[in-house]
Amino acid sequence: MRFDELIGLWQDGQRRLSRSEPDARAALERVTEAIVVELRRRLGGSFTAEELAREYLEQGTDWCFHLATRVAPLTPAAWDMTTVAGAAFARYLREASDYGGGRRVEDR
Repeated sequence: MRFDELIGLWQDGQRRLSRSEPDARAALERVTEAIVVELRRRLGGSFTAEELAREYLEQGTDWCFHLATRVAPLTPAAWDMTTVAGAAFARYLREASDYGGGRRVEDR
């Protein structure tokens, strides 16, 4: 799987989060933010889009699920990895050193 495919999955997570049911949205947002915090801990302050993609591909999202069940134990809707992990990776991508303006900046 390439970055171009992953970003589509992550952006889909953002769309799903924005269209989520209002009664579950707060829990979904809490889980998404907790995943972003963990990504920041794992990847540090300076990282590239490729490093984020590698984290996703190598580590998967099982750790995101475990985090989700701890953050929102009574809200199974917040355990939807397609939504919360996708949205979290998309949010954290915006902080990548080679990402800006909604796209990856590549050296020419």
